Amino acid sequence: MFTKILYPTDFSEVSRKALEYVKKLKEAGTREVVILHIIDEREIMRFPLQIAWARERLKEVEGELQEQMEKAVKEELQVIESELKEKGFAVKVRIEKGSPFREILRVENEEDVSAIVIGSHGSSNIKEMLLGSVSEHIIRHCKKPVLVVKR
Repeated sequence: MFTKILYPTDFSEVSRKALEYVKKLKEAGTREVVILHIIDEREIMRFPLQIAWARERLKEVEGELQEQMEKAVKEELQVIESELKEKGFAVKVRIEKGSPFREILRVENEEDVSAIVIGSHGSSNIKEMLLGSVSEHIIRHCKKPVLVVKR
């Protein structure tokens, strides 16, 4: 039934918990997992803009931050990829940039997944209370079934 799963991750604790549910779906016939991490470009821009003296170096600092972030993301994703391959899944890893909500929905369509497995809360609970959680937006707007894993 759920042969191909989209697993968006922000490496938070609840996202890690969602990974354990993805692993259990192997017994239910899941064969492939698309691991997705979105680099939220708004987060990269926010820090340097708050520091007035850094504005001249904005592009340089932004580039450095982005390189460091991408390196750390790739390392985290390799660990998850290895865990899933050990369980016998075919795995595809995607790193996208943009709005997490929009990118998850775009990848859902592009990859033609059977379902999405996502954590109920991301790495910033305060931001989620103010703006609404990514998982809530996904539930409301995606076309496929969504398994939301609570803390």
